[in-house]
Formats: sequence, structure tokens, C-alpha cells
Amino acid sequence: MAVDTLRRAAVFLLLLLVQGLVLGRIHLYGVATPLLYVYFAIILPRNYPRWASLIWCFLMGLCVDMFSNTPGVAAASMTFMGMIQPWLLELFVPRDSAENLKSSAVTLGNGKFATLSFFMLLIYCLLFFTLESFSFFDLQHWILCVLSSTLLTLILVTTLESIRR
Repeated sequence: MAVDTLRRAAVFLLLLLVQGLVLGRIHLYGVATPLLYVYFAIILPRNYPRWASLIWCFLMGLCVDMFSNTPGVAAASMTFMGMIQPWLLELFVPRDSAENLKSSAVTLGNGKFATLSFFMLLIYCLLFFTLESFSFFDLQHWILCVLSSTLLTLILVTTLESIRR
């Protein structure tokens, strides 16, 4: 249990530093922003305590907000990810799988993991960019931001997952 918590804290810090120091400064064509820290919510194991996943995700979002000067946007979006991750994961996990199954390409398969990641990233980007812009005045720019950031982050998540194997 303590080893799992330390490992999770190490992943938390690593993703936070990569996002805050490197990826937070990248805005391809003014619309695509890599949001790799969402990977933290994607890899939470099955039947992880709901309160713990909400706290971990909220803290990740809060720390990202501090780095990127987006007051509460990442915290609210990551907390929502912590809330819906167990339900989305259940859609892709076989019924007879272990109760403490870890969400990864090895356990779910490449296709299911990529699909799970895509849906989680799409929901995250929809919520994140809606809260950030707080209007639908420039609908085309909002749609471009959501789709391009989702695809860019999906490429990074699947690349990181293939390296992690």
C-alpha cells in the first residue's frame, strides 16, 4: 500500500513537472496544447477508492493551475475526471477481470486503452476549454482547441504508454 502511494506520488510529480516546465509552454498554431497530466487520471486502477481518486485528481489540477495561471479550470476538470474515470473504465474492462486491474495498454489491449484515453481526453478538453473561454462567442476556435488538444494529447499518452511497457 505504501509502495503504491509512493509510486503514484512519483508519477504525480513527474507529470506535473513535465507539464509545468515543458508542455505548458507549447501551443501549436495557437490551438493545440498538450495536456499530458490527464494521463494521471487515466491510469488509476479499477476499484481505487473514489475519495482518493478525487483528491489525487483535484491536487493535480490545482498544481497545474498554479503553474499555468488558470484559476480553478484544471482543478475542476481533473476532479470531474476523477469522478467519471471508474464508470468509463468499466465500459472497457472485461467482467471477469481482477478487481485491482490497472488501466494500461497491456491489461486492456492497445485498442481499448486508446479508445478509453480518447474519450477521457475528449471529455476533459471539452470541459477544460469551455471553462477557460467561458463563452461560445468564437465557436470555431473552441472546437479547434478541443479537437487538436485531444488528438495531440492522445498521441503523447499512447506514446508514453508504449514506452512504459
